[in-house]
Amino acid sequence: MKKYKIQTSPFVVPTMDGKLIEEHWGNSTQHSNISIAHMVAPPDWSEPHQTPEFDEFTIIVSGKKQFEIDGEMVVLEKGQSILVEKGARVRYSNPFSEACEYISICLPAFSVELVHREEEGVD
Repeated sequence: MKKYKIQTSPFVVPTMDGKLIEEHWGNSTQHSNISIAHMVAPPDWSEPHQTPEFDEFTIIVSGKKQFEIDGEMVVLEKGQSILVEKGARVRYSNPFSEACEYISICLPAFSVELVHREEEGVD
């Protein structure tokens, strides 16, 4: 029996905001302890604040991404990475003119039940 698995068909998460999410490993592959996803956030993209019950690591492959973490603004560029710890109130966005490609790793795996997204307009 092989001691490895090759992912050739990541799960494409349906979105309504133009963001590409390809989950290579996570709940879609019965790995609830971790999720690893390739993402592309289009220009002028944002999502509501959230307070996840998981740590999220992000590595920027190209472009820039803005993070609002507990009220502090942080912008990362290609080659930089960040850890946003569980329990932080965070808002992810790409207010820039080019798409942002990045890798996201969540421990435990990302799930709608653990992300705790706020309703739009709540600050």
